[in-house]
Amino acid sequence: MSTERWLPFPRPPGEVRLYCVPHAGGGASSFRPWIGAMPGVAVCPLQPPAREARLRDEPIRAMEQMASEIADVVQDSADGPYAVYGHSLGALTAFETVRELRRRDSRTPMPVHLFVSGCPAPQIRDSLLPNVHDASDEEVVALLRRLGGTPESLLGDPGLLGLILPAVRADLEVKETYRYTPEAPLDLPLTVLDADDDPRAGTAGTAAWREQAAAEFALHTVGQGHFAVFEQAQITHKYLLEALTPWL
Repeated sequence: MSTERWLPFPRPPGEVRLYCVPHAGGGASSFRPWIGAMPGVAVCPLQPPAREARLRDEPIRAMEQMASEIADVVQDSADGPYAVYGHSLGALTAFETVRELRRRDSRTPMPVHLFVSGCPAPQIRDSLLPNVHDASDEEVVALLRRLGGTPESLLGDPGLLGLILPAVRADLEVKETYRYTPEAPLDLPLTVLDADDDPRAGTAGTAAWREQAAAEFALHTVGQGHFAVFEQAQITHKYLLEALTPWL
């Protein structure tokens, strides 16, 4: 495992690192426009294998491995206060990464904040499609269209689809084989960014994240649709900055 491969962009200036975990099939470039957009926050997008600059790397197919590798990256690179953000599948991954860091009880401090969006709480069992990671290409593409956020020019190009579908399927396998194990709620602030009309995260499932917070909890609405946090980035950044202000 190479920390540099997980962190493809140079560390930007900022008092607080914000490690960002992308959605299923997504890569570090999803968060690249956020770099430099929040004064004092060093946005550090994470790059899972089998996509973008890591296209030739073997994909990860289990949450335990994904969370463990990201925890390694955080322990190796955190150089001060830091927070973790995850969207959609990335929200579950961010949550399990923070729990993995807590289990290790190592010299690396816990994050000052956890941010999640586009995902029901981990204790809520949900399903996109039965065995969607083994579904036909047509069914996977239909799912991506329904969620939005993937350019039609990509979905309609068989050659480009062949490049992205392995990562999408691997990530969906991570999601479908994930089994929540109850542990004590996290003793750190937790902020949930909600969106209206999100087919992946209903109001009740999103609000249930409150059960995972033993400390401060906040729930904000940023817009409409599954990728509202990116489409309404200015609102998203406002809530992130407000939460991180004590460490800036």
